[in-house]
Amino acid sequence: MPRGLTVKVLITDEVDEAGVDMLRSAGFEVKYSPGMGKDELLGVIGQYHVLIVRSRTKVTKEVIERGRNLVVIGRSGVGLDNIDVETARARGIEVVNSPEALTNSTAELALGLMLAAARKIAYTHQQLSSGKWAKEESMGYELYGKTLGIIGFGRIGRRLAELASCMGMSVLAYDVVKPPEDSLRKVGAKLVGLEDLFAGSDFISIHVTLTPQTKGMIGEPLLRKAKRNAIIVNTSRGEVFDTQSLVKALESGWIAGAALDVYDKEPPEPGSKLLTLPNVVHTPHIGAQTYEAQRKSITMLAEKIISIIKSKGLS
Repeated sequence: MPRGLTVKVLITDEVDEAGVDMLRSAGFEVKYSPGMGKDELLGVIGQYHVLIVRSRTKVTKEVIERGRNLVVIGRSGVGLDNIDVETARARGIEVVNSPEALTNSTAELALGLMLAAARKIAYTHQQLSSGKWAKEESMGYELYGKTLGIIGFGRIGRRLAELASCMGMSVLAYDVVKPPEDSLRKVGAKLVGLEDLFAGSDFISIHVTLTPQTKGMIGEPLLRKAKRNAIIVNTSRGEVFDTQSLVKALESGWIAGAALDVYDKEPPEPGSKLLTLPNVVHTPHIGAQTYEAQRKSITMLAEKIISIIKSKGLS
């Protein structure tokens, strides 16, 4: 990319206008086209130096190879599993995201899902909306005094631990990378193995990225070790579960319930078994869906992209 040429940015998913304004104020030419389809993307990507997406757009090898002028690919939010990072970096394209922006919104959703499942909020809402006063069917659990197991003790897991400790919960933590001692000490968390976490937790919340190692990591062997009153929350990626085993656990009473924001296929197929079970709470991948998180997500990403472009002397 020649020095001094106008930097052209393509945004193919919906983002907060504050980030678009930042990029334009930096002198970039921005095409904001949320909802752009695959064929159109393939047809125009060669014109652009920066591509910004969220989770909807799939940045495949074909897209990257046609992006002959690409310098940066930005993912507004957490996770890079919809981007062929290996191909991008092999072609000298920088790949950046803004996971730190979504920490609080996702942690708060996980806590909300725990409450919704424990107190049968979704179920009783549905019953009352259909004219049934289901008070006798509505016995639930308090969070106070219970043990929360957190799988993945990174930014979101740690924030959830802070919120949970304020509610009088004790915390067990598991991570493949040992967290800093001060982060455990701050919330009184105990680092344990995965099997011990399942055996000792009343609530389990998952906060791992999707990798070959985490895909399908939670299946029948672990689910059978859980307490029968356990509630499992997933706001990370649906593929970390063996879904058939999760359905079996919910139907067979190995666990009391689940609260899911993510699924192995999104959206789930109509009639998916998970959607029909009365002991499951569902939301449609809304961990990042707060006004605050969306604004932070794109503005933080815009700052990173502007810095990269300037560091390369291209603007």
